[in-house]
Amino acid sequence: MKIVHTTAALRAELGGAGRCAFVPTMGNLHEGHLALVRQARAHGLPVVASIFVNRLQFAPHEDFDRYPRTLARDAELLGPAGCDLVFAPDEAELYPRPQTFKVQPDPALADILEGAFRPGFFTGVCTVVMKLFACVQPAVAVFGRKDYQQLMVVRRMAEQFALPLRIEAGDTVRAADGLALSSRNGYLDAAQRAEALALPQALQALARAALAGGGTDLAALEAQAMAGLAARGWQPDYLCVRRRADLQPPVDAAREAGALVVLGAARLGSTRLIDNVEV
Repeated sequence: MKIVHTTAALRAELGGAGRCAFVPTMGNLHEGHLALVRQARAHGLPVVASIFVNRLQFAPHEDFDRYPRTLARDAELLGPAGCDLVFAPDEAELYPRPQTFKVQPDPALADILEGAFRPGFFTGVCTVVMKLFACVQPAVAVFGRKDYQQLMVVRRMAEQFALPLRIEAGDTVRAADGLALSSRNGYLDAAQRAEALALPQALQALARAALAGGGTDLAALEAQAMAGLAARGWQPDYLCVRRRADLQPPVDAAREAGALVVLGAARLGSTRLIDNVEV
């Protein structure tokens, strides 16, 4: 496995063809990322993983500066997982001048849920992903379902711009106790790590309540779920039931079972966690 830091070196290694399988990451890798690499490997193409902490998707008050940069460790993990080439540009390489041209995603999909609480987040995501696609020119790119809305936004962007690649989803990888793996789990102390299970448990409980129906207002069930987390010391942003197709509220959740996703985001101490479950 090789590590390159410039677009020119990347293209030289790919021989100009760029037909590869691609896994974009921000580094600080865990088993969830490695599962995406193994999924990419199954296509029988050279596998490229990028490592780049993208300033454009962080708000000024968020954790850009303290987000762990662990390139050496990440490289040790990527090789055995089946990665052939790591593209690890610095900011000056990927953004040699201020990035004034940006990709603005559809507000109907990008300004809700995560987008409502992190304004500009998906503009930053789409801009860097589009730029990485231009650098790597993959045949297929693999994104995790844990970032459910991000997956949908990127997939829609690829469709809208008729990009010559396929966006493939990788399943969420969880710890043995059910917590979704996340680079930000490393911010949690021991007590917080144990408490973090309350988020997936709340999503599962909300899913059961929504599918049970019984005439209960869905918004009321969502409010109850948020109140339950808040009572445990969390600061929830949202816990909600949405249609998988467009992330809009279902008309009748009980009748739409099998086509829904329950999503949540909440802060535990200073750490913001997200998760989802398809139902």
